[in-house]
Amino acid sequence: MRLATWNVNSIRARVARTVDFCAREGVDVLAMQEIKCKPEQFPYGPFEDAGYQVVAHGLNQWNGVAIASREPIEDIEYAFPDMPGFLKGHEGPGAPQEARALGATIGGVKVWSLYVPNGRGLDDPHYRYKLEWLSALTGYTRDALAKNPDLALALVGDFNIVPTDEDNGDPTLIEGVTTHVSVPEREAFEGLLDAGLSDTVRPLIPTGYTYWDYKQLRFPRNEGIRIDFILGSHTVSDAVTGAKIHRDERKGEIPSDHVPVVVDLDLTGPDDDDDRPMIFG
Repeated sequence: MRLATWNVNSIRARVARTVDFCAREGVDVLAMQEIKCKPEQFPYGPFEDAGYQVVAHGLNQWNGVAIASREPIEDIEYAFPDMPGFLKGHEGPGAPQEARALGATIGGVKVWSLYVPNGRGLDDPHYRYKLEWLSALTGYTRDALAKNPDLALALVGDFNIVPTDEDNGDPTLIEGVTTHVSVPEREAFEGLLDAGLSDTVRPLIPTGYTYWDYKQLRFPRNEGIRIDFILGSHTVSDAVTGAKIHRDERKGEIPSDHVPVVVDLDLTGPDDDDDRPMIFG
C-alpha cells in the first residue's frame, strides 16, 4: 500500500495537481487536509475518473478532511471518541466539533486523516483547544492499542507541531513566543508516540521540511518546518519499506504551502506465500 498525506489547502483550487500527483506516483490511499469545502462541493469527478473513491468531511469553507482510495473505504468515522469542539466565545464542553478528523478502514489499516488545530497564539483559547484535542486523540490511541496491540493504525496529516528544533527553519517560530514549538505542544506530540505510535518517515528521512509559508520567500530560502506526519502503530511501522517527502510539489503553479508525505507499506505477513501479492498489488 502506498499511503500519502497532503494538506492541499483547498481541493477545488488544486484538484488537477492533486489527482495528477496520485496517478503519477501510484498512490493507493491519500489523506487530505484543509479541503475547504462541504462534501457536496468536493470535486469527486476527477478522482473517480482516475480510479479513486472519496469520502469527504467538511462543514464550511474552512478546515475539512478527506480520504481518497483505490480500494473500498469502510468503517467511516467523522470524529474520534471525546474529540472536543470549538466556537469562539464558547468556553467549556458543548462547543460544536469542527471537520478535523476522518477515520476509515482500508485494506485492513485504520487510517485517520487529521488536521490538528493551529493554536493561533499561546494566550488564545484556540491554543487550549489544541492541547485538549491532542489529549483526546492520545487517549483514543492508547485505548485502541490497549484493546488490540496489533491494530494496524495510522494517524496521518497536518499536526501543526514542530517536534524538534531541527524541524524548524522558520525564524518567526520562537519557543515561548509562538505556537507550534511550545513545550506543551511538543510534549503532546511525544504523548502520541508514548501511546504506541512511531514516526514512520523519520528513520528513512531524518531531516526535511513539509511546509513553507507563502510569505517572505520562505520556500526559496528553505525556511520551512516539518509538521506533516504519518504516525503508525508497530504493525504499520514494521511494514514500512520506503518513504518520501515530495518537496517539488511546493513548486509550480498555485502550489499548496504543504507537500505530500508518502510511505510504502508491505502488509503481507511473514507466513504469507511468496507469490501472494501485496494489498493493492
